[in-house]
Amino acid sequence: MMLLYAVPWPPQGIYAKRPLNSAADLKGMKWRAYSPATARIAELVGAQPVTVQAAELSQAMATGVVESYMSSGSTGADTKTYEHLKFWYDTQAWLPKNAVIVNKAAFNALDKPAQDALLKAAADAEVRGIAASKKTNTESLDKLKANGMQILPPSAQLKADMRKVGETMLKEWLDKAGADGKALVDAFRK
Repeated sequence: MMLLYAVPWPPQGIYAKRPLNSAADLKGMKWRAYSPATARIAELVGAQPVTVQAAELSQAMATGVVESYMSSGSTGADTKTYEHLKFWYDTQAWLPKNAVIVNKAAFNALDKPAQDALLKAAADAEVRGIAASKKTNTESLDKLKANGMQILPPSAQLKADMRKVGETMLKEWLDKAGADGKALVDAFRK
């Protein structure tokens, strides 16, 4: 396989019904979990993980089933989270990416002009995709603000607490992934 290009989604932050100065402020809150990782985050901060898919998120907030969750500004704008929760902390917890890949043998079978054209199209698509992601993020955060949501940087304590959560989750993953996982993380950190 060969990577042609990758485009990030808007960054992930924390939505909450009340102000957060530290992860301890999430203790007991009903946290939307949509994956094992987001459920584990809830457990590590003392929140109550509640499995809710995106299609049910608005209803879950309206009925008090969800009081906090981690997602992008786009999710908040699309689900009108501002009608139920008033705080979004720009933790930039992760930047999910969509990647376009091609079979390496198929790519190598193309003649040089076709390879060059494909690589140029991929590079152009990546530039457009990054610009579109940034624009979506800005427009989404503007919509949240316009509807009364506070868009805030995380406090130093909240950042430190969430960093500890990440370190714990990485250690847990490395314990399962073994030497191959360690080599991957080590290569990434270089």
